[in-house]
This record gives sequence, structure tokens and C-alpha cells, in this order.
Amino acid sequence: MRARAAATARYSAHPMAKDKTTFICNACGGTSPRWLGKCPACGAWNSLIEAVAEPASAGKNRLSQPQGYAGLANVQAVMPLSAIEAQDVARTPSGIEELDRVLGGGIVEGGVVLIGGDPGIGKSTLLLQAMDALHRVGLPTLYVTGEESGAQVALRSRRLGLEASQVNVLAEIQLEKILATMEATQPAVVVIDSIQTVYSDQLSSAPGSVAQVRECAAHLTRAAKTTGITVILVGHVTKEGALAGPRVLEHMVDTVLYFEGDTHSNFRLVRAIKNRFGAVNEIGVFAMTEKGLKGVTNPSAIFLSQHSEPVPGSCVLVTLEGTRPMLVEIQALVDQGGPAPRRLSVGLDRDRLAMLLAVLSRHAGVACADQDVFVNAVGGVRISEPAADLAVMLSITSSLRGRALPTGFLAFGEVGLAGEVRPAPRGQERLKEAAKLGFTMAVVPKANAPKKAIAGLTVHAVERVDEAMNIVRGMG
Repeated sequence: MRARAAATARYSAHPMAKDKTTFICNACGGTSPRWLGKCPACGAWNSLIEAVAEPASAGKNRLSQPQGYAGLANVQAVMPLSAIEAQDVARTPSGIEELDRVLGGGIVEGGVVLIGGDPGIGKSTLLLQAMDALHRVGLPTLYVTGEESGAQVALRSRRLGLEASQVNVLAEIQLEKILATMEATQPAVVVIDSIQTVYSDQLSSAPGSVAQVRECAAHLTRAAKTTGITVILVGHVTKEGALAGPRVLEHMVDTVLYFEGDTHSNFRLVRAIKNRFGAVNEIGVFAMTEKGLKGVTNPSAIFLSQHSEPVPGSCVLVTLEGTRPMLVEIQALVDQGGPAPRRLSVGLDRDRLAMLLAVLSRHAGVACADQDVFVNAVGGVRISEPAADLAVMLSITSSLRGRALPTGFLAFGEVGLAGEVRPAPRGQERLKEAAKLGFTMAVVPKANAPKKAIAGLTVHAVERVDEAMNIVRGMG
């Protein structure tokens, strides 16, 4: 009895400590003591993730460290804007033209770039090629891999034809060791592949958790701004295509790039979502080859189908991706539908398609209420600009009538609910790009009609949808 009482006393004196948990929002980083369906901070649904709460002492000690945030407030004295010297940021070309286009001309000293994309789409391949190109122009580089060993990275470099590459490789996932290596070697560009594998010793949570990703990204951003080292972070994406981890990660960095494209296709698109040093919505097109990713100088050839003769339901659109005009083929298929006709679009907004069908019925006399309508943008490209409206409507009409549009025909323009055709931005550049590729006929908004005739291109300027339909009927 005495031994049992002693054991009970020992157990009660040292009870099993249970870690306190909290719930962190994946979108804004806000915390909640219990799980809620809706984040109380930003209002996002189903975004709260359970995590181990960090003790208060750990946070205090962490912030007081030299590499923490303690010195941020004393970086610069308070000065009026007129007294601060404005300097253009110097850019260093990466050697890959399409990547430089998306970055705004090249990498920036002290800039932080975040690249996200599906697994196996080519993020590590592109960055290894870029690091080798930067090293060849004289910049010291460091490739930090947390997902592969050094031997695996070396094997990939051999496969890409970079046998004599002098890029320094570090296989490490602890943040403190990475920062120490950066301070010791003083590279100009550092790649972290990936940020979800890095962990800080100051936090007890597992790598990839919201707290770890946010903390490690903040320390690396701080190191980039204080030392002038360009840091490139690789991020995984969720099933929905958004970057995994807290959304605040996108707010910390200077540039956010997304890899797009079907893994079954050889073509990849790199799109700039955010860029503090350049234009957003820029797009770079790459082709996956045996020797890695190669830039595509004429991407319009990808998004145009090669037909031996004109086919019904096909219309070419000149879309604008950032500063680059590209020709994309819009395909439509209209078929007899049942009691509930289907409306399906790939690469275009489905709600916008429903609106255009209503405008067609009301203002152009083309009834598709009892028809199945399928619309597709060739090549896997996503078109978000409203300038595609006119091309979509003409392709639907062509499929419904069963009559093909003439060879060398293109169209662009935004269509309103009243049936008017509104101008598209930078219409002259669109028309010149089309003429350069051999197109001969164009239907454009009246405001986009060129003042000087473009050689080899006949331009029909319209103000309303019915005018465009009459012109197309006259061609056929």
C-alpha cells in the first residue's frame, strides 16, 4: 500500500503535460483558440489549421536575436519623401530571356522572389538553369535544397547538360544553418527549394506548418534586405492551385511567380502575379526538352491549331499578356442539347460565357437557349481579359451556322450587356502582331481602328454586335 501511494504521488507530481494548441488561419495568419468554420479575422471559410501554440518566452527570445526584427525600426531616420533620393534598381539578367521578361528585366539586388507551381512542373529545373547562367556571368550563387540530396541535384545538372557547373549546393533544412552559410559564403543569389521544408530551431512546430513557413520566410526576407542577397523561394501549391501555407507569404516577398501548364504537355507558362520591380501579368513561355526548359520566342504558334482548311467554330483572338500580344485560337462547339443544356468553358470564365450567350440572343438574334455550348482556349492558356468577348461570340455563331470563318481572320473587343462593342487596350499593337503573323482580316471595336492602314490587313471597325455578325455573314 505504501509503494502504491508513493507511485501515485510521483504520477500526480509530474503529470503528462499536454501541448496547448491553437488554430491558425491559412489565409491571413490570424489565430483562434478553437476551430471555427469561418476565420474571425479575414472571413475565409475552412482556412483554420490546428497548430501547437508557441510559448511566450520563445517569441520574446526570438525577436531579441540579432537576426530577428529588432533592428527594423532603426534602419532609417524619419525623412520627408522629397528629401529621399530616388534611385532606379539595377537589374542583372538571368541569362534566360523568358524568365527575365517575367521578372521585369532580371533579378534585383536584395529582392525576394516566390515561385509556386504543381509538383514536377519544372520549378527546380528552371532555377538550376538560371543559377548556372548567373554563375557564368560572374555572380556567386548558392542552391539550398531541402527536398533532395546533393547527389540528386548533381544528377539533374548532368541531365541538363551542366556537367561543369560551379553552382554551390547546400543540402540543409535548418534556418539557422542556412543563414550562417549565407553570411559565411556571401552569395549574390540564393535559392531555397523549398520554403515548406525549412524549419527554425526556435519553434517546436513541424516543417511546413503555418508558423514555420511564416517565420522562416520572414527571417530570409530580413537577411535579403540587410545584406543585398537576392533570395528565391520555391513554394508548393494546394489542389486549388494557391500557394500552400499562409497567404501572408505573398505579402512579404517582392515578386510572386506561378508556374502553369499541363504536366502532360511540353509547354509551361510562368506568370507574374505580383512584382514590386516590374509589370504584373507578364507571361513567359517555356518548352520542356531533354536539356531542360527552353524559352519560346513566338508563343502564338503554340496556341493556334494547324488546320488544313478552315473549320466551323474556330476564331483567332489577339490577347494581351502583360506587355506581349499573343494570338490564341478560341474554339466553340454548339450541339443539340436536352432539357438542361450544358455550358462548359475551358480557359475562359463560365459566368462570362453565360452572359455572352444572353447578349447573342437579345441583340444579335442568335438563340442558343436549347443548345449545348462548349468553349475552349487552345493550348491550355487561361484568358481573363474581356477583350475575348467578340471572338467567343463569333466562334459560337460559326459553330451554330456550321460555316467556317475565312482564313486569316481574327477578332477582339469587349461586349457590353447593351450589345455595344467596347475598345480593348493597346489595340494597335494587337493588330501589328497579327499582321506580322500573316493575318489579313480583322473585326475590331471602332475605337481601336488604326488611323494609318496596316499593310496586308483589312480592318472592319464595328460599334455593335449585330454589325460584327452582318460583316461575318457577308464574308461567308
